[in-house]
Amino acid sequence: MKIAIIGRSELLYDSAVLLNKKHEIVCIISANEAPEYTRVLADFKRLAEGWGIPFAQGSKISDHYDFLLANPADIAISINYTGIIPQSIVDIFPLGILNAHGGDLPRYRGNACQAWAILNGEERIGLCIHKMLGGELDSGDIIAKDFLLINQKTKITEVWNWMLLHTPKLIDEAVKKLAKDPQYFLERQSKDPKKALRCYPRRPEDGKIDWNMSSLSILRLINASNKPYAGAFCNWGDKHLTIWDADLVDDEEIFCAFPGQVTKIGNGYIEVITGLGKLKLTIVELNGSSISPNLIISSTRTRLT
Repeated sequence: MKIAIIGRSELLYDSAVLLNKKHEIVCIISANEAPEYTRVLADFKRLAEGWGIPFAQGSKISDHYDFLLANPADIAISINYTGIIPQSIVDIFPLGILNAHGGDLPRYRGNACQAWAILNGEERIGLCIHKMLGGELDSGDIIAKDFLLINQKTKITEVWNWMLLHTPKLIDEAVKKLAKDPQYFLERQSKDPKKALRCYPRRPEDGKIDWNMSSLSILRLINASNKPYAGAFCNWGDKHLTIWDADLVDDEEIFCAFPGQVTKIGNGYIEVITGLGKLKLTIVELNGSSISPNLIISSTRTRLT
């Protein structure tokens, strides 16, 4: 099978490396990386040079129409490209373009779906390999699917690592199925808009903690904003404090306190009042260094904002 690679991120890089062992990668198109990616544009360029295949870069896929025609492939794999791919590009490939999407399609279409799933308290996160429909977002027949079960302790870090491990394998499985039967599909996506949940991009400032929220909601925010992203944060006086690890407190204490107030300082943690309950903070970051919060906060008169 001849395959074109289109997109960014370590998910695509590792998938390309695996596919190249079994198929022929004919070209690579990439663009500038997002801050959280560990594989950058230069990595994809070096990959193409090492394989002796054509490489192109740029954020508009329509600019590469002639490039793709000049390097014919049976199918393309696209992950984390910078824009929606039109049908004119999809039609270049006899078997279309496969996309790896970290969301339980047809729900969780769009951006930051794993983070939104954690924030929404879902019990699982989907990983779908689907055929792309030109001009549409995360639509098209699903060729392969897998799930990660999650709970209130699951961080986006764990989800990302799971996707990094499973995405290449699932893409390889999808390519095998289509090579054997070009008409194969596991599931047709519903076109009912009521069954789709459109997720929009999140920005680093969306990790700002509002201590008036419930303990569970804040914990979900901390987990959804975790590495490789910028992290959930608050203010400690005039200092910026990033919260990397926390847990719920269930001590049944009846109390009077303001949200954000520190109520207990223990060995390796502090406890903070929220709008509903308490939260135990165990790892924070101050001035670029991760530390136990009890080593910097020493008074129950302290309030986080």
